[in-house]
Amino acid sequence: MKKIGIEIKWAVIFILMMLFWMVLERIAGLHDENIDMHMIFTNFVAIPAIIVYVLALLDKRKNFYGRKMTYMQGFISGLIITLIVTLFTPLTQYIISTIITPQYFPNIIDYSVQEGIYTREEAEAYFNLNSYIIQSTIFTPVMGVVTTAIVAIFTRKQ
Repeated sequence: MKKIGIEIKWAVIFILMMLFWMVLERIAGLHDENIDMHMIFTNFVAIPAIIVYVLALLDKRKNFYGRKMTYMQGFISGLIITLIVTLFTPLTQYIISTIITPQYFPNIIDYSVQEGIYTREEAEAYFNLNSYIIQSTIFTPVMGVVTTAIVAIFTRKQ
């Protein structure tokens, strides 16, 4: 457990950051009155996500590897963080969809139908908890691996 303690810590920080981001989106009205701008602004979550990974790998380098870390050591550390975050993705999505913003699905369904993006049936099939759990459980490891692969380049040190 001590070998991956840093990864566990940063996975928890990442999950909390995502929950906080969703609270900010809801406060900003991106899940109701400003839902038309949601698709633009939700992508900015990549900035704090990358920062968390950078800080995590720097922490691992400094406090586990004695200020020296190879690319592969950083990459494996990032993969462990990604694995932990992915394992908790269904729970995280459930918290977002039922506690933080329970009206998001009805709002986005209405918006996408009103804008002619989807029929009501298509929107209801796409915008629901099960669909989002599946989508986020697939998307999380893909983005985690890509982020890790890039961040490990910049955090390695011989």
